[in-house]
Amino acid sequence: MGTLSELSHELAEAAATGGRSVVRVEGRRRVAASGVVLSDDGLVVTAHHVLERDEEIHIGLAGGERADAKVLGRDPSTDLALLRLEGKKATPAPWGEAASARVGELVLALGRPGAEVNATLGVVSALEGSWRSPLGGAVDHYLQSDVVMYPGFSGGALITAQGQVIGVNSSGLLRGVSVALPTETVRRVADALAKHGRIRRGYLGVGVQAVGIPEPQAGQMGQLTGLMVLSVERDSPASRAGILIGDVLLGLDGDTLDDLDGLMAALQPERVGQEVKTRLMRGGEATTLTVRIGERE
Repeated sequence: MGTLSELSHELAEAAATGGRSVVRVEGRRRVAASGVVLSDDGLVVTAHHVLERDEEIHIGLAGGERADAKVLGRDPSTDLALLRLEGKKATPAPWGEAASARVGELVLALGRPGAEVNATLGVVSALEGSWRSPLGGAVDHYLQSDVVMYPGFSGGALITAQGQVIGVNSSGLLRGVSVALPTETVRRVADALAKHGRIRRGYLGVGVQAVGIPEPQAGQMGQLTGLMVLSVERDSPASRAGILIGDVLLGLDGDTLDDLDGLMAALQPERVGQEVKTRLMRGGEATTLTVRIGERE
């Protein structure tokens, strides 16, 4: 009984520690949602889908105070939004690294849909490599747990038994699955939202489909698959560069394009506005065009 009692005590302490940084987010009708204090300058991260409005956002702090908040930016593709508290300070979360978590490790989901912090207990059920959300958002780790996501828990914290926040919970990414956005993704997206108010994404203006490259061209091109261009939008970066329907895209500035994920990864924010060399196959021959990457609206 002593060991069980000690474990129970430690989990309660972890919930108390993490709970000081979990806030209530009033940005929709009916049930409020949750958020996590990112830094001591008043930044708060929450789930994008729980903000049904951009004005009159109110935050319930751990000490019972209520504050107004401003929406700095949103990223629907990772279901994250960034808020800034106005005129109030809050305790920043003790952030950990999701990459250090292990499958089977005990975790707590914390939410504050009401005045007090709520908690549910579970384990890390899956921790895998980087992946893309259904809307194309780049997520550093696939972090899944079996914690119960009660109404109002989205935007709250997933914490370890030591009280460290390793992710922000979301019920808006994958239906029926408890997924948390890992801290590495939260920091990266929050930084971009603070600077630009959005996640910048590269844009070519083409519709593509992965195709196999026949021999002997595959040997000449150095890869077995590429992306056949099925459509080119008018006045798009691809159109201005001279890319044609029927071309097979092979590479973008050194990155191999052999599937759609590869293209989305190559159109990273840093390349918006840059001119890049694009390798392609046209009529069975290799050629290179220069494309200035646009920004997707």
